[in-house]
Amino acid sequence: MPSPFYNSSQIGVVSSFAELIQMEFKDAMNALCWYRDLEGDFEEIAVKLPLKEDVTVVCPSDLMELQLTQNGLIARDTILQDIKLLSDYGASPTLNLLKCYERDDTFAFIATDVYSYHVDSSPIATDTFLCTYRGATSDLISSTHAIPKIEIPEIRKKLYELYEGPPHEFEVFLKQHYFDLHYEAKPEAEPISLGIGNLWKLAVQHPKQKVAPCIHRAPKENIGEYRLLLIC
Repeated sequence: MPSPFYNSSQIGVVSSFAELIQMEFKDAMNALCWYRDLEGDFEEIAVKLPLKEDVTVVCPSDLMELQLTQNGLIARDTILQDIKLLSDYGASPTLNLLKCYERDDTFAFIATDVYSYHVDSSPIATDTFLCTYRGATSDLISSTHAIPKIEIPEIRKKLYELYEGPPHEFEVFLKQHYFDLHYEAKPEAEPISLGIGNLWKLAVQHPKQKVAPCIHRAPKENIGEYRLLLIC
């Protein structure tokens, strides 16, 4: 099956995990996709796993305890293999059974939860890896089609009204509360779905980063359907 991402300068497409970790971001490219058409019944796994919290961390041992059909076993083997690949690489993958994330409604004029377009940030060089096996999928947009929310005059004005410190430390305040990591999509933005089964590497904002960090967001969940998401 041909990848739908080949025409995007923002996305590099690879055919193996080795390529995924070896290829570097450059120019406008700040997202890499190991495009896959996975076999197996991931829905069976999502349905049989117990949801303990809105975001439930699933351990490999939890997967091994499930009684599965042959297609369920194929799906489980794929997840375990992905966990092993990422762990051997040095990452710390987490498998989540997800009903919903916590919403941030502290301020009506600016959302700063994962449903808002945002970039990931780290003090050290790292990447974000993620794969949705089942459920609604995240999407990303180009940095040229987004504007930092703190640069929108109405939002900036309201944030300054909340701020109680000296004017020269206002930018520090914005960073301390992660307001600077969130973006508003421009009208011409064309969101790109990350799709089911694809393993992604997204550029993170960090001191050594040479490209624009990848702007992405979590999806609104489908009613009555839990997401099965691997992320690190």
